[in-house]
Amino acid sequence: MEKARTHLLVDGSNVLQAWPETRALARRNREAAKALLMRRVAILHDHAGWRVTVVFDGRGSELHVEAVGGAADFACVHTPAGATADDVIERLVARAAEPGACLVATADQAERATVEAAGGAWCPPEDLARRIDIMDTGQSRRIGRANADAERRWRAGEGEAAP
Repeated sequence: MEKARTHLLVDGSNVLQAWPETRALARRNREAAKALLMRRVAILHDHAGWRVTVVFDGRGSELHVEAVGGAADFACVHTPAGATADDVIERLVARAAEPGACLVATADQAERATVEAAGGAWCPPEDLARRIDIMDTGQSRRIGRANADAERRWRAGEGEAAP
């Protein structure tokens, strides 16, 4: 049986406050800090192929789900007022077909315990940042090598380089 694809669930406000760059930006412009967080986790969606759900606390009277970049497997969720990101994330893990494929990024130890009890995995915000940095660096190196190979072929007169 094939291993299930990782579903990263991010406690948005918690991670936003844990990362120094987003915390500092949030003091000036919370929406810009949220956008930075979304760009950073997009690396794992785009290059690792992970399903990503970032959940933020209370906004309006209903649950608001936005597909990021039109992707069905990358969502930004705002809970309804009165519900927390923790509540939504814990329910998503508990109801997942394969809870073991869920990885929750948060510094909240109570949320960690609930997620692990439901069969999901947990990582602290600092670990999430390291995973993103590793993926981003690796992808940059692959692109650099591909560009250098294409230029070598072009200079050698091999015509257009294949992607």
